[in-house]
Amino acid sequence: MSNFISENFLLDSKPAETLYHDYAADQPIIDYHCHLPPGDLAADRKFENLTDIWLRGDHYKWRAMRTLGVDEKFITGEADDKTKFDKWAEAVPYTLRNPLHHWSHLELKRYFGIDKLLTPDTADEIYSRCTEMLQEPEFSARSLVTRMNVEVICTTDDPTDSLEHHRAIKQDGFEVKVLPGFRPDAAYNFSDPDTYNNYLQKLESASGISITNYDDLLEALFNRMDFFENHGCRLSDHGIKTLQGEPVGKKEIEKYFDTVRSGGDLSLRQQQSLRYAILLELGRRYAQKGWVQQFHLGALRNANSRMMEQLGPDSGFDSIGDYSQAESMVQFFDTLDKTKELPKTIIYNLNPADNAIFATMTGNYNDGTVRGKMQYGSAWWFLDQKDGMEEQMNVLSNMGILSCFVGMLTDSRSFLSYPRHEYFRRTLCNLVGADLANGQMPDDIEWTGKIISDICYQNANSYFEF
Repeated sequence: MSNFISENFLLDSKPAETLYHDYAADQPIIDYHCHLPPGDLAADRKFENLTDIWLRGDHYKWRAMRTLGVDEKFITGEADDKTKFDKWAEAVPYTLRNPLHHWSHLELKRYFGIDKLLTPDTADEIYSRCTEMLQEPEFSARSLVTRMNVEVICTTDDPTDSLEHHRAIKQDGFEVKVLPGFRPDAAYNFSDPDTYNNYLQKLESASGISITNYDDLLEALFNRMDFFENHGCRLSDHGIKTLQGEPVGKKEIEKYFDTVRSGGDLSLRQQQSLRYAILLELGRRYAQKGWVQQFHLGALRNANSRMMEQLGPDSGFDSIGDYSQAESMVQFFDTLDKTKELPKTIIYNLNPADNAIFATMTGNYNDGTVRGKMQYGSAWWFLDQKDGMEEQMNVLSNMGILSCFVGMLTDSRSFLSYPRHEYFRRTLCNLVGADLANGQMPDDIEWTGKIISDICYQNANSYFEF
């Protein structure tokens, strides 16, 4: 059976088709948040086989296979790569209505020209053909990126990272900008004092600053921000449950830090207050530098303690959390805004119940100084699918301004994920095209097309100033 990804896949009206093909399809990609390994780009990695590039590290596929009763040895375990792929091929026909079914066939078609459905009957042919193609120069890591018309990639990097791979990529003259993203989550994770103090040793080594007190910590982080900025960094990212934290005085904050630095435990409230203070100081420094700060809020991570111990984090055992978000966001953003130190900010929610909360939050702090200064970020993680994207954009349209939206990002570890931008663009054009088709928008395809092009590329290009 042939692949169902047609020229007008997801496009249900003539205006949608025009918007996508004439205004969206050919726009360059700015992937302003992803988890691609910069070392693979520096080495221009070649992948051994289709399992190596497609299944290894993809916890979306792992979750689906576990749900379908596939034993862990065929997912992350000792089975050989071909056997793991065969198990995935058995699973794919059962993923109907899950975005993995769309994404998998879109990726096979766009990268490898495979126009067949992946099933147990086609598995051998597809695996053999794709693995053979992966040995060719045009299927190296860099070539896969350039083929998708990617202009900028922002990776996710700890403050202690040497950024040696980013330097190597730039020195090679690679045509795609590969820039670091500042992700300081480890600097305010106080849940285990031993782990935290081991991290501070790495931060000391990277910054050259001895961290004996709270001010030293900030100085070390600011030092690393300067280092990242010198390597082209223009943004930060923070993956936390909430922005909750009780504001306390500087002396209390210093005591909390001294406690954890000496190996003592902090209460949850103390941890939150110390993290809150650090994030405020980071936010002020982001504003000085003109950086964008991003907050990915609401994930309930590592829910399966048994599998966490066996496989570690990022293995497919996370879910949506039901945390209270609104008041803590107001407290945090308003504190920075009072002194005009709120940087450009993107907030992402994982719980769909929070869609309207996040969309309306952005309007509180858009002050006319920057177009779309405060952004309601693209549908994220579990919401990164057709329905989730439509809901995010509908809420943003109704409670904010869709035309200011900076659009899609991959948030992926896979070099085969760039068709997700196509998926987003088709979904966007279908959503807007439906309004044109039913007369709910002015019949001005050129102006509407400009809005589409802006969301797909130009808004992000102007917002981040790479």
